Amino acid sequence: MKLGMIGDRGHNGYVLAGLEEMSHVRVVGLSPGTEEDDVGRLKGWCDEHGHNPRVFADYRRMLDELAPDVVSVCGPFELHAEMCIEAFRRGIHVFCEKPVATTLEDLAALRAAHGEAGVHFAAMMGLRYDPAFYTAWRAVRGGAIGSVRLVNTRKSYKLGHRPAYYRRRETYGGTIPWVGSHAIDWIHWFSDESFLSVYATHSVRYNRDHGDLEVSALCHFVMTNEVLASASIDYLRPASAPTHGDDRVRVVGTDGVVEVRDGQVLLINDATDGEESLAPVCDRQIFADFVAHVEGKAVALLGAEGTLAVTEACLLARQSADEGRAV
Repeated sequence: MKLGMIGDRGHNGYVLAGLEEMSHVRVVGLSPGTEEDDVGRLKGWCDEHGHNPRVFADYRRMLDELAPDVVSVCGPFELHAEMCIEAFRRGIHVFCEKPVATTLEDLAALRAAHGEAGVHFAAMMGLRYDPAFYTAWRAVRGGAIGSVRLVNTRKSYKLGHRPAYYRRRETYGGTIPWVGSHAIDWIHWFSDESFLSVYATHSVRYNRDHGDLEVSALCHFVMTNEVLASASIDYLRPASAPTHGDDRVRVVGTDGVVEVRDGQVLLINDATDGEESLAPVCDRQIFADFVAHVEGKAVALLGAEGTLAVTEACLLARQSADEGRAV
């Protein structure tokens, strides 16, 4: 299987880790996707691991000349939709960094193009494959808490010093679509419900001269079947914290509660003697799962439907926060 890679922003690590598990997938081409970026780090990794890809200044030329089976997209955030659409038009499966679109207009074009393409498409929602979150999801799907009624999520990151493109809405897209996408994806994934409405707020105060970058946000979603959900999102985690992120979810059902916090999975229901700790386990890797889906060997944890639904929810939550009204 031939793989082309566009850009090196975001989570290419998911792709590289997956490649180490799959000797039959070969990187045939690399392109930075924009003049201001380069793929030197990726080229070095590929050469070290025996891939020896060609490098193209124009990613479209790479797609045309090499005709890869799969392309990973980690270019500038505002170009994700355009890059995906170009691949769709050539019948190429796409594994894309989130958000897959930064405007509702781009999302509509992306949805239409994918509808005509007949290819596998998924965002890099790697936390679905985190052992703790995967184990909690399996418990929910297995009926451990009954019917889901409420989902609370948290994404807290260290801000550090972000590159210039994080400082403008046009090139960053906003903290709700970037950081919050994971939390909003958990809501969709754990509840197995559709988004109906959202009321959100966000703030740029105390963002340490990072321009348009919002450092705090809250979203309240109403889902189908009257399931309620919230997402707390921030860049205010102290630099001294032991981990970069503080990721949590609490799923409340008719028969119990499951929580992920500090890497632990905690379950309480009528069958447990107090709070029970579940061993976090996941035997799936996100990019290997994507390839297995393309090959018809497995059903991936995320596909186009979920990717597009979560992206829309993120963009409408951002709109709600901008406009100060429910959407």
